[in-house]
Amino acid sequence: MSASWVELPCGSLVTASVIWLDYPSNITLAEACLTITSREACVVSALIAVGAVTRVGLGQLALGVPIPLYGVMIKVGLTETLAFVSGFVFGPAMGFLCGAMIIVISDLLMIPGPWTLFIAAIVGIFGLGGAAIRLFRRDPSPLILGAFAVPFTLLSELLQNVWFALSFNVPILGALVMGAPSILTAIANNVILLTLVGAKVIRLIESTIPRSPSATRVRNP
Repeated sequence: MSASWVELPCGSLVTASVIWLDYPSNITLAEACLTITSREACVVSALIAVGAVTRVGLGQLALGVPIPLYGVMIKVGLTETLAFVSGFVFGPAMGFLCGAMIIVISDLLMIPGPWTLFIAAIVGIFGLGGAAIRLFRRDPSPLILGAFAVPFTLLSELLQNVWFALSFNVPILGALVMGAPSILTAIANNVILLTLVGAKVIRLIESTIPRSPSATRVRNP
């Protein structure tokens, strides 16, 4: 079965998402302006849907636990893992979009607020990280993915706690101390899921999704 192509204008968000940061210097801007297949778009949409549904479901479960455990339970999920996978396979813009849209869609179904866009942008960092790691490790082992999850999670949690402290006039150090259990939970969650799930999903997508001819030409000159 031949893949159908969705032609997108140069410079668009989706087009930019499949342009790797390591395309050869002799490639012109026009050649770097790639296409994305409809199948690729469907895969990213599916990742967003799975992430949003999982986050909403786990969020509802977290509401039923004692308040001290809520901050821990809410850190369990697939959001960062799926954003990382999307960024690794489809590029930085699509990775960022995947992570951000999971947060926005799930928050709209739970408790949207001024924090939604900030958290969405912060979580999108995982998508950018996935694309960045591809520059150094095109076929990383599960252990390497788990190792990279630690600094990305720390950065994400640090930014989220700083935003919380500044928004609610709480000392930053106090926010970090109070959020320590949540931070540790987030690190454990992302390390485990990227190690056990992320690597397998990456291999599955790359083995089943054909690349566009222009993408193949740019990535493999």
